[in-house]
Amino acid sequence: MPAQAARHWHPKGLAGFNAAPHALAESLLLRCCGSRRWAERVAAHRPYPTLDALLAAADEAGYDLSGADLDEALSRETAALPHPDAPPAARTALRAAHAAYESGFGHAFVISLDGVPAGERLDRVLFGIRSRLGNEREEERAVAAEELRRLARTRLTRSVAGG
Repeated sequence: MPAQAARHWHPKGLAGFNAAPHALAESLLLRCCGSRRWAERVAAHRPYPTLDALLAAADEAGYDLSGADLDEALSRETAALPHPDAPPAARTALRAAHAAYESGFGHAFVISLDGVPAGERLDRVLFGIRSRLGNEREEERAVAAEELRRLARTRLTRSVAGG
């Protein structure tokens, strides 16, 4: 499969993920969390009997990220954009908040919005950035690592289960 197609491949359920060639599974996993070591580790432990087992393995691999692994994963994250229908003032506020965060911490702001209604997401992101700007660097790395683990779970669930 060409590299371009691999970047957009989605398995047909857990069975498809388990049966996929190693490189293809890693490609999908890297879209969930940008750490190569994380993706290699999760892919290497296939097959998974259930989605819950896959998510548990992803969590465990996430907790074991080294500082360099976390840096790699965070470097591959991008700032979330507001919905195109968001008011211009909200878009400006979000851009400014993201810029302040990235300037202070050296990576994109990450937050899991799983379960947050669409109409509340912009406010949640703005609140999250503003509240976390006061964190010390190491405290924020721990918060960002936890948010990254939560994001990876959501992305992996959507990619594998189609949910």
